[in-house]
Amino acid sequence: MKMSRLMLVPAVAVLASFSLPAFAQAFTVTDVAGREVSFEAPVERVILGEGRMLYSLATLETENPFAKVVGWRNDLWTTDQKSFDAYVAKFPEAKDLPFLGNLTDGTLQTETVVTLDPDVLILPIGNKTAADEVKLEEMLDGIGVKIVYVDFREHIIDNTVPSLHILGQLFDKEERAQEVADFWQTEMDKIAAVLAENNPERPDVFMYRAAGLVECCGTFGPDNFGLMVELAGGHNLGSDFLPGYTGSINPEQVIASNPDIIVVTGSDWTNSPDAAGFVSVGPGTAEGAEESRKVLASLVEAPAFTGSTAVAEGNVHAVWHQFYTSPYQFVVIAQMAKWFHPDLFAEADPDATFKEFYDRFLPIPYEPGSWLSLKADE
Repeated sequence: MKMSRLMLVPAVAVLASFSLPAFAQAFTVTDVAGREVSFEAPVERVILGEGRMLYSLATLETENPFAKVVGWRNDLWTTDQKSFDAYVAKFPEAKDLPFLGNLTDGTLQTETVVTLDPDVLILPIGNKTAADEVKLEEMLDGIGVKIVYVDFREHIIDNTVPSLHILGQLFDKEERAQEVADFWQTEMDKIAAVLAENNPERPDVFMYRAAGLVECCGTFGPDNFGLMVELAGGHNLGSDFLPGYTGSINPEQVIASNPDIIVVTGSDWTNSPDAAGFVSVGPGTAEGAEESRKVLASLVEAPAFTGSTAVAEGNVHAVWHQFYTSPYQFVVIAQMAKWFHPDLFAEADPDATFKEFYDRFLPIPYEPGSWLSLKADE
């Protein structure tokens, strides 16, 4: 039985209670912030500081990704209801897990974290500044709770594979993490090899971030979806104006940039406050493709886009927003490469690749719907 962190036990008694094998299972991880975090025993109780970490965790803990999770942030429910519903249907106990607030907006209650008595709180690297400001690490370390940072969003090339390995260590699934990382790397290398061999001209691409959910014109700088555009053989227009991975530019600048291709990001934001006018794409949304296509058409009627080459030639697409915070980036990069360079990637089948990934690594069945085009035949 796990001892509560809230029980006051003399240090000598605690040391005496550990058997030699327990010490043999001690381990240390180096997280994406460069912090060495040591554990005296295998992790048994975990809080996911972002619910969408499930996209990664489920590739490792396929039998039951919730087995060691004692709480999670509610962002999977608010930003991707279809996936939330699919996982809860397969693992009903997930619906009873407590939701936690968000550290960056001040809604995470440290009292809740303490009550849940975790071994580790896993946070996205984007939370570190807020955590440092409130001295969260110092506060939790005092009761034996570790913080580990991972990143599938801010620096996708530098941190995706290391983050998989970090989760592999925490959940004792290191071999599995290597398998997932190898799949990821192989698919990324396939795309890079075609582009390197042919060196095609790069179309100007505008990524419209969370289209319909936020005001025009949210986009991406030189990482995250901006980098994915580059890796797919495009020129990301947002990188010309934004230093960080995300931000906004004004509609006049979009008009002046005159994109050749527009790609909007969408998701099932039904449970997000004030959500309206978004393109619902993602696993499980294929049946609503025609309605989503109508929404996409209305979005590019905005003044920022109406005179663009992209709209005039029908080169307008939508992709699942959650590719931006998961280890599935290789799929959307391949799909965008098909849109940007249809001749070079005519044989590529991202839908089949994504299904193979699901079949090999995820505990729920694959469902199509993660992208669509304004032209129904693309």
